[in-house]
Amino acid sequence: MKPVSHISGKAIPFGAKNIDTDIIIPARWLKTISREGLGKGAFESIRSQDGNIFDDPRFSGAPILIAGDNFGCGSSREHAAWAMADFGIQAVIAPSYSDIFSGNAFKNGLLAIELPQEAIDRLMQVAEDAADEEEPVSIDLESQTVTTVFQDRFAFEIDPFRKKCLLGGLDEIAITLESEGPIADYEAKQAADKPWLVPSSAMS
Repeated sequence: MKPVSHISGKAIPFGAKNIDTDIIIPARWLKTISREGLGKGAFESIRSQDGNIFDDPRFSGAPILIAGDNFGCGSSREHAAWAMADFGIQAVIAPSYSDIFSGNAFKNGLLAIELPQEAIDRLMQVAEDAADEEEPVSIDLESQTVTTVFQDRFAFEIDPFRKKCLLGGLDEIAITLESEGPIADYEAKQAADKPWLVPSSAMS
């Protein structure tokens, strides 16, 4: 997983509430087990409408999505996080998320930031007013702050374990490998104390 530390750029002023995972990535895209190409299906029903915010050239390549309350509700499809990442979104800022989406986002290196509605309203305005700026919104995970070109500064909370994993680019496999030494020591002790538990193939 790629480390997450600092994200700066344009922000998509979406703001809609109760966006479920079927809107983020329709069910027909779930047949694939590959993460590549899912960005084409991200927010498909919304992007099928003329003048939609996701295809607005002012926000082309934006790495930040500003959303409304209860983002990512609905079914527990990891494809939602995959699709958003493939679309180019690296962080979402919203008042709240479904627990399952928040977990899936974290496991896939997608930063999900919670801020109060007043901050969301301000960031929506900044995203619109500073659409011509290269980096109107900046996120610093180390200091846990969101700042803007207009000197706004919003502090956010994040679970310390999730912060450590995101900063270090540690997925579940990498976290396990951090304990490779103690695991090997334990297995060696088990083999010495209880050799009958060791498969014969491992002893040959």
